[in-house]
Amino acid sequence: MLDRNFNNLYIALDSLGANRLRSFLTALGIIFGVAAVIAMLAIGRGAQAEILDQMKLVGVNNIVIKPKAEEKKEEEQQKDSDDKSAAKTAAAKNRFSKGLSLADAESIHRIIPTVAAISPEMILEQDIIYGSKSSKLKVVGVEPAFFDINNIKIGTGTIFNERQRVAGEGVCIIGSDVKRKFFISEDPLGKTIKCGTQWLKIIGVTEEKTISKATKENLGIRDYNLDIYIPIQTSLIRYKNPSLYLGAGDNGMFFGRSNEAPQNKTFHQLDELVIQVHAAESLSESATIISRMLRRRHNDVLDFEITIPEQLLKQQQKTKDVFNIVLSAIAGISLLVGGIGIMNIMLASVLERTREIGIRLALGAQKKDIVMQFLFESVLISLTGGVIGVILGVSGAYLVDKLADIHTIVSGISIFLSFVLASAVGLIFGISPARKAAHKNPIECLRHD
Repeated sequence: MLDRNFNNLYIALDSLGANRLRSFLTALGIIFGVAAVIAMLAIGRGAQAEILDQMKLVGVNNIVIKPKAEEKKEEEQQKDSDDKSAAKTAAAKNRFSKGLSLADAESIHRIIPTVAAISPEMILEQDIIYGSKSSKLKVVGVEPAFFDINNIKIGTGTIFNERQRVAGEGVCIIGSDVKRKFFISEDPLGKTIKCGTQWLKIIGVTEEKTISKATKENLGIRDYNLDIYIPIQTSLIRYKNPSLYLGAGDNGMFFGRSNEAPQNKTFHQLDELVIQVHAAESLSESATIISRMLRRRHNDVLDFEITIPEQLLKQQQKTKDVFNIVLSAIAGISLLVGGIGIMNIMLASVLERTREIGIRLALGAQKKDIVMQFLFESVLISLTGGVIGVILGVSGAYLVDKLADIHTIVSGISIFLSFVLASAVGLIFGISPARKAAHKNPIECLRHD
């Protein structure tokens, strides 16, 4: 039995070898279909991995609040002759907001039950000096929860303790790239570094957090490895506290504990406020409640904006999924066209080799031998196209990654699936021509010229 199949395989190979160009052209549909399948799966897996990495960067179930200039309402922009409307407009223009502050963060954490953790941030650009080295870096005032929410691990040293946090002591945690920049051959722990006008003692160093340039641009995040982290109370006590401006007097002049008044009527303590909720299902509802709460606390001044990074990333994933579906449809059509091409060529081959079929049947070949011969031919065409398609698909995925800056991941599963699809197409579309060849009448075949 095995010898018969080997003989049928040899006949099939001999037939394909005699018609190399036709066999290659027949396999083109399979080649492009398999290449499209591999490219689709590589792009899909790359997009999924990229989204997961971005999720880790922005944290899970997070709501991000950032300060912004006050957004004027439509009714405030209209000029009404009506005295009542004019009075309302004047009152609206005189509204005062203290801006995004630690008090807002504490109220949100205390009042809203869906909030799991909260991380206020205050970002300062400072000249950093250690020994003969200097550089301009970001000094970020944070709470200890910042590191957990943003998945930043402390490599060496410790995080701020309660006393350092509450008292606003002069301590800091430096990023891994800051260590490389200032402490090439020495241990930074316990050393004192000058940040702006303040000397800060280093108590910890973060582990390196890999962030691609595309991800930073897409999410609008900074390089955490180049930041210096201090307790937020240290930032407010030792650097600046915008909330020390007390407000505006009747004459419109600002007064407070600073001689310099800002250009607008907002005094944001915080540059960012990240709120983590317990469950993803409560993200939208929590964001709505937080927005209403902040509007009341800010005297109905819309001087903040709320975003939900996870939902934006999921929307981005849906967009990429649509692209993958389109690519899948193209791959499926290519494989279908390839299968039809194989069936067409095999039917033509059966017609051309009618006399050969008759001779084999007359010499004692069984119908299943004829079936196996033509099935071998169709499957071999498909597998050859599959091999070329795999090479083309892997090369295409690599080029897409390098040239188009779209992350791709080629897996063994996608290659295996491509071979299975190629074999299935050859088998399915080769059955009909093989059965037609096997059921020919030997006498009529021998009469065929």
